[in-house]
Amino acid sequence: MHVLILGGTAEARRLAEILAAEASPGLRVTNSLAGRVSTPRLPPGEVRVGGFGGAEGLARWLREHEVDALVDATHPFAGTISSNAARAAGAAHVPLLALRRPVWVPVEGDDWHEAGSLEEAAQLLPALGRRVFLTTGRMGLAAFASLDELWFLVRSVDAPEAPHPARMEVLLDRGPFTLAGERELLRRYRIDVVVTKDSGGAATAPKLTAAREVGLPVLVVRRSPAPEGVPVAVDPEQAARWIGERLGLPPFPDAD
Repeated sequence: MHVLILGGTAEARRLAEILAAEASPGLRVTNSLAGRVSTPRLPPGEVRVGGFGGAEGLARWLREHEVDALVDATHPFAGTISSNAARAAGAAHVPLLALRRPVWVPVEGDDWHEAGSLEEAAQLLPALGRRVFLTTGRMGLAAFASLDELWFLVRSVDAPEAPHPARMEVLLDRGPFTLAGERELLRRYRIDVVVTKDSGGAATAPKLTAAREVGLPVLVVRRSPAPEGVPVAVDPEQAARWIGERLGLPPFPDAD
């Protein structure tokens, strides 16, 4: 029995750990990483790095490697990969599950402003502040490159490449982040607006609490839903149960 995890997230690693704890010698787990991070945290099991060549290439890989279940545990904003996974799973007749963190929900005291894309966020941003804490990742900086009147603090795992904002300082760091650390960051850099993708989860959520405490506006880029017809698990334990049910496996030790 062969499970392919499209990963690169903490949830994907946790799912791989749960599956690795399964005693069945007949369970093979392959983790696929896109290769966009230079030093990824590797999960247990087999690891492949790089793309498949679109939906057709992924469907071919599923057939050639006799995959019995596919889990899309990529970043919530990896829309192209998720779309390709849905098309490939349908073509190869392989059951597909999307593993997605629940979206963030504003609470009392939050000053959130929503955008449907990075480009829309860039249009709204000048009216909200001048010193920006930008946490949308290095791949989307081009959307903000023309905002020369603003100053940006950009946090990412790897150094960004052009095009990017002209007035920019880069913090190379990887979550999870602490509330105390985020408070200090906002204070030290005199941040007056935070921009983030709605990636969900707890690893990067402390910035939202820190912004709320000092009354800063937060510009939230909303994610697209999972492809139509694809079931969704909200945590790795639920995903492991789905895999067990599809493959007829005994209950996983850490999935109860």
